[in-house]
Order: sequence, then structure tokens, then C-alpha cells
Amino acid sequence: MSSPMLYGALRRIGFPIRYIPLLPGDGSTLPARVIARHRDRCELHDGSRVFDALFSPGEDPLAGDWALWSACGGERRIVSLLPRLNLIRRGRADGESQPLVANIDTALLVMGLDGNYRPNRLERFLLLARASETTPVVVLTKADLCGEAEARIAQVRRLCGDVTAVLHGDARDPQLREALGPWCGEGQTLVLLGSSGVGKSTLCNTLLGESAQATGAVSAEGDRGRHTTTARRLLSLPDGACIIDTPGLRELRLSGDETLGDGAFEDIVRLAEHCRYRDCRHGGEPGCAVRGQVEEERLDNYHKLERELAHAQQNALQKRESKQADKALQRGLRRFYRDRDR
Repeated sequence: MSSPMLYGALRRIGFPIRYIPLLPGDGSTLPARVIARHRDRCELHDGSRVFDALFSPGEDPLAGDWALWSACGGERRIVSLLPRLNLIRRGRADGESQPLVANIDTALLVMGLDGNYRPNRLERFLLLARASETTPVVVLTKADLCGEAEARIAQVRRLCGDVTAVLHGDARDPQLREALGPWCGEGQTLVLLGSSGVGKSTLCNTLLGESAQATGAVSAEGDRGRHTTTARRLLSLPDGACIIDTPGLRELRLSGDETLGDGAFEDIVRLAEHCRYRDCRHGGEPGCAVRGQVEEERLDNYHKLERELAHAQQNALQKRESKQADKALQRGLRRFYRDRDR
């Protein structure tokens, strides 16, 4: 395949032009996108076909990654991964972080207005998206299962402010697909994030115009889908964009990359600039500009996330320092044995 044809095909699955200088000119390896990862292999898409390729244990390919692959001895194998433009990841209980997807332009943050409605959890998703320099778009579903849908939509709009788009509608409604059109242009990559049973796979099918993802009805009593996505997978949309559906995220810890004033709490940070004291905790201090202007529950969540973020950042710092100390020790041991054997 000639270079213009190759790049044209790759562009249909989101290939960034900035990657072109990184491609070998001799054709020894070819670019393709990781659309799904399995135990020891990946499914790759080169813009015209899907095929399997093995990867080495030291590699960590994710849905959305770009890889260089080659065929040797009848096997296709990933040779290397191209540098990631961004990475969405969440924190884990052990202090490490879990990478989720890579090279994303827009994160569709899906939340039901029914029993799934959790503004505090949405704030975490907003921080997760902003930390990876991904554009968040909030999509609210299941208004028909909620008696106070309009009030909840208004609350989410206040929470998101003017910088984050908030859409709402039935995940099966083609009008919602039209509303998402500005983020679904050629070369764009989207990811669906949210809890189980909020309609992510249903929305994915609506955007695809087909039933590629297994979905199930949700009962008013249980608020749970019978079928849920079990693996992250990248799919091509009709207008030239790509979308990754993901399993529901039950737990969403901060990774340490987040900034509280970016994505979810701009209003609190802005108000805090007018507090009398720089270290104001927005409790009982005199001259506080935040207390009374922000809902108490939301302010409590802000403080909770503030503590969690500080802890995650401290853990990350300690791990970096520990790795640096280990490297210094290894260098010292190598010098010791080298000098001793002279």
C-alpha cells in the first residue's frame, strides 16, 4: 500500500499526523491501532482490516494505542508502541495507578438520572478526564426513570460550569447522536466512561447505528443492565471517528495527576482567592468567601478529594524516591565490584 493510501486508511481510525516522522521509511514495520487487548495478544486495525498480533511481556498495550508491528516466522508481533499523546488512568488501593485507555480526544462521561445519580462521582470523572488533557462531555441518561430529572440536570450544569458541555436524552435517541456530532468528526477518538448500567453500550450502539455491543434493559428497581461491557474495545463510527466502550468503573480513586481546580471545582478555587486568609479551610474562619456560597455536601467532597489527592501525590513521590534510591544502590554495587576485581 502506498504512503498516501496508508495514511488515508489510518486517518479513518484516528491516526495523528504528528506520528508520520516516527514511521520507518523502509517499511520494516507498519503502523496499526490497538483496538482490544487480550492475555498475550492484541487485535490491531490498520485502517482496512483487523488482525491479531502478539506482544512481549514487558509491553503494556492499551485500547487506543498506536503500535508498529511486523510479521516474522508466520506470526505478527508488536515491535514497539508509539509515544502516547495522553493516558487516562485511575488510582488503585495499593497506591499504584491503573492505565485505562490511551490517545483520547473526548471522554463521554455517562451518568443516569435514576438511582445511578451521584454528583460526587461525576466530579471524580471530570478530574480523571482533565488530568489526561482529554475534553470531557457529560451525557445524562434515564430521565424517564427519574421524577426530578430537570432539577438534577440543572444541578449538574452548575457543577460543570461553562467549560464542560452537558447533554441529556435517551441513549437510544438519534437526536442525542446528532448532539454529539461536534465531537465525532473524522480522526477523533472518544471513550465512554461511567458506572455499569448507565447506558454506555446503548449509547455506543446509537452512535454506531447498529447493535455491536450487547446491552440489556434496566429495571426501575435494580438500576442494573443485564449485559455489560467486559472489555475495552475501540470501534469505528460512521463519520470517521472512533469510540472505546469500557466496563463500568465501580471504584474511582485519584491517581495523583489531578488538579482540583481543573474540571470540577473551578468555582470553589475562584471563590477561595477572595478568602481573608490564604490557608483558609472554608470552615469557621472569619472572612471566608466560600462558605455559604457552595453546597455543604459539595464542599465536603472537595475537602475529601483534596486529602485523597495529597495522599496519592505523596505516595507517587515516595515511589519515585524509592526507585531513584534503588538505582543509586545498584550503581554503587556495580562500581564496588568493578573496583574490587581490578
